[in-house]
Amino acid sequence: MDLKEISIEEIGNIKIGQVENQDAGTGVTVVVAPDSAPCGLDIRGGGPASRESGLMDPLAAAEVIHAVVLGGGSAFGLDAAGGVMKYLSKQGIGFPVGNVVVPLVCQSDIFDLGYKRNDVYPDKEMGYEACTKAFTGAHGNFKSGSYGAGCGATVGKMLGPDRCTKSGVASYAVELGDLKVGAIVCTNAVGDVYDYKTGKRIAGVMSEDGKSLNDISCEEIMYHMALNSDSKNNANSEAKTEGNKLDSEFTANTTIGIVFTNAKFNKTQLCKLAGMTHDGYARSIKPVHTSMDGDSIYAMSLGTVDAPLDLVGTLAAQVMSEAITRSVQ
Repeated sequence: MDLKEISIEEIGNIKIGQVENQDAGTGVTVVVAPDSAPCGLDIRGGGPASRESGLMDPLAAAEVIHAVVLGGGSAFGLDAAGGVMKYLSKQGIGFPVGNVVVPLVCQSDIFDLGYKRNDVYPDKEMGYEACTKAFTGAHGNFKSGSYGAGCGATVGKMLGPDRCTKSGVASYAVELGDLKVGAIVCTNAVGDVYDYKTGKRIAGVMSEDGKSLNDISCEEIMYHMALNSDSKNNANSEAKTEGNKLDSEFTANTTIGIVFTNAKFNKTQLCKLAGMTHDGYARSIKPVHTSMDGDSIYAMSLGTVDAPLDLVGTLAAQVMSEAITRSVQ
């Protein structure tokens, strides 16, 4: 049976709002589940910037959440979730606690400080505005490209910010019978991006003149760094010279994403689903899950369809790979 492409909004009852500051090169993408939804999380990178990630622990009491925020600004941008909470509480979305409605909002951020400015980042006002846009129209204002969390995203930063490729945020979703699976991703990796279908490198470290991809990949640059030997060509010389900066200067990365399905899963199963979805990262980004990245994936259940977890996980890795490809195109 062939997979049918659908829009990300067709998977279930979600609303997506995006706000960006193009002059500063940062923004947020907010996904709201008005009826709440079970959600899991798997973090593979060594440097995540996240909020309320403990809620995703299968041992934590909360079985559902109300929103996930993907943002820029690194740890500074985590304030955006406060604005999301304020908006949702006013709408009565959350858990009633006495006279207050408390929404559960998780957030993960990329490092985009310095892409244009390093003194402007998502805040409560931006989070609130993104929620306002999420509830405008049927589903919100999601679009792919340099919008929302993807406003300041780049890939291929092994030789510094002047040699990287602009990326962004993107989505992809499919339908298989009654089952629906989709993903949203903001790709901001230290590594190169590859087309998972062909294995071709499609984005990453650029040549010195900025007109084409570099002769050697990020992985090869890392190998030359490790060898620490005299280089015979200019690209290798750059690898040796720039390699010393990695530990201190190039920790400014992270690919963050959400996978959605209308299959019925609990939080424990969704943590496994998020883990399987990381295979999509591994197929498309090289190197991936490094100490220089904060790679994180949320998994959200938005329906009641009965489906094997392994099937959904396999599809999730595929749609995530396609979303990553679209995020650099």
